[in-house]
Amino acid sequence: MDVAKLSMALSKSNTQHQASLSVMKMAMGNAEQQGETIQELLSSADVKVIQHAAQASSWWKY
Repeated sequence: MDVAKLSMALSKSNTQHQASLSVMKMAMGNAEQQGETIQELLSSADVKVIQHAAQASSWWKY
């Protein structure tokens, strides 16, 4: 058994694993940011629709 080759293979495998974890963490962070942005957009859109509806209904009363 070649210990040097085994050591290199294990090191390569560990490096690939760490790289995969880093990429996954970045993707999760991006997805979280996008989700928060979508929530903000949806909530702000609801407020604008409600404000518009309130203004339209008050205009018709007079």
